[in-house]
Amino acid sequence: MEIFNSILSWVMKKRIHQMELFMKYPHDVQSELYKKLINTAKSTDFGKKHGFASINSYNDFKNQVPVQSYEDIFPYIERLMRGEQNVLWPSEVKWFAKSSGTTNARSKFIPVSTESLEDCHFKGGKDLISIYINNNPDSKMFTGKGLAIGGSHQINEYDPSESSYYGDVSAVIMQNLPLWAQIIRTPSLDVALMDKWEDKIEKMARSTIDDNVTSITGVPTWAVLLLEKVMEVKGVSDIHEVWPNLEVFFHGAVSFTPYRNLFEQLIPSKKMHYVETYNASEGFFGIQDQSGSDELLLMLDYGIFYEFIPFEEINKENFTTLTLDQVELGKNYALIITTNAGLWRYNIGDTIKFTSLSPYRIKISGRTKHFINAFGEEVIIENAEQAITKACEVTGAVIDNFTAAPVYFGVNNKGCHEWIIEFIKQPDNLDRFIVLLDETLREINSDYDAKRYKNMALQLPIVHNVDKGTFYEWMKKRGKLGGQNKVPRLSNSREYVDEILAMLNRKTG
Repeated sequence: MEIFNSILSWVMKKRIHQMELFMKYPHDVQSELYKKLINTAKSTDFGKKHGFASINSYNDFKNQVPVQSYEDIFPYIERLMRGEQNVLWPSEVKWFAKSSGTTNARSKFIPVSTESLEDCHFKGGKDLISIYINNNPDSKMFTGKGLAIGGSHQINEYDPSESSYYGDVSAVIMQNLPLWAQIIRTPSLDVALMDKWEDKIEKMARSTIDDNVTSITGVPTWAVLLLEKVMEVKGVSDIHEVWPNLEVFFHGAVSFTPYRNLFEQLIPSKKMHYVETYNASEGFFGIQDQSGSDELLLMLDYGIFYEFIPFEEINKENFTTLTLDQVELGKNYALIITTNAGLWRYNIGDTIKFTSLSPYRIKISGRTKHFINAFGEEVIIENAEQAITKACEVTGAVIDNFTAAPVYFGVNNKGCHEWIIEFIKQPDNLDRFIVLLDETLREINSDYDAKRYKNMALQLPIVHNVDKGTFYEWMKKRGKLGGQNKVPRLSNSREYVDEILAMLNRKTG
């Protein structure tokens, strides 16, 4: 295994030189990529309708192809799911990444072409390992196995030929991994791709406790459940008593910041590494390439052409779209992508901000539809996570999950924000926690601070301290356990908060 580790480590490091090219020539790489995408798809139905053959410049592209929401592009995806081909992309599409998203209850089906699997998702996975090995040359990761926590997939019943499939993007990737990657992962596919999440956690724990697990990949929320189950089965309090060579957790889908303290309790070793990725159903976008920094390197050679809409313009009828060479540091942008799976100028619903322009590094700041702006306070997910992290640090608390929504003005009440928080470790003083949460929000968001002035528009937040397992139970009732499903952090409506409170009231009523 030591020789195998050395060979694979050497292979992975070779990719670093190719990354340096797109870091050095980002605009050339993106320009060539967009031309290639247009040329490749000019004979598709979408390409013909939007005159791809006559596109000779970015301005042509911008004028002829409108920015698309999922609702806009769904008629084309529906045709693909019913078995038609050459609709959005010329190569055959046999896989779809199913995503519930966090903006509505309806599932989204994102086409996954062979090119997007090979040149985006797989390439992203290899680059993730390459970067990690480059930053940690003494790694022994390949002396053991990587444990991947994914979802499930099924035959696409909308296709009369039953020759296509859909599922969580993690399951789509796992099912199609090359042989060498299957050899170094655990558990077996029949366990990894189970669809009943509660049974799956149990089986994953029992089938991997005797493996030499050196890395874990997954969403923090579900990784916590697995780690707790493994430690429960083995009767230990430190996961390294089960997997002594575990050295890295590759995570994504939700911010790791609120989970860090919890993981450090479950895995007390200071030698443990945490590496963030920005991998979604629509593509693999970013990797944390610097040790000790939570910035993500924007990956520019994965068959994805990037555009950006300034956050303040996302609800305008005539918004501005910017290319990579036009963005500015520290500003929030909605992310627009054109991909080698046939997503054309697609608004994925995420917001990002640039932390570096050479090379291009980003942070995920939230969702275009996930914010609280009931009173002009414009609180985004990044604000909420910063505030809750600070309150936890000072009061010694550790959280599992949270969500928040506005309380609107009423006859007998002023407005405020209402939070539901599930603690793993309780704050030393809940009232102090609430004050710190509020004070931090005021420090980092001037709009929120202005609305809190003398309690005129907004009062101190309401915080519900709920029992462990509350969010798990709620997600289970919604059919959203596991995979890419995640708890909505913020909402401008009270849908999620009211659902959870009603569930709790039924239990106590």
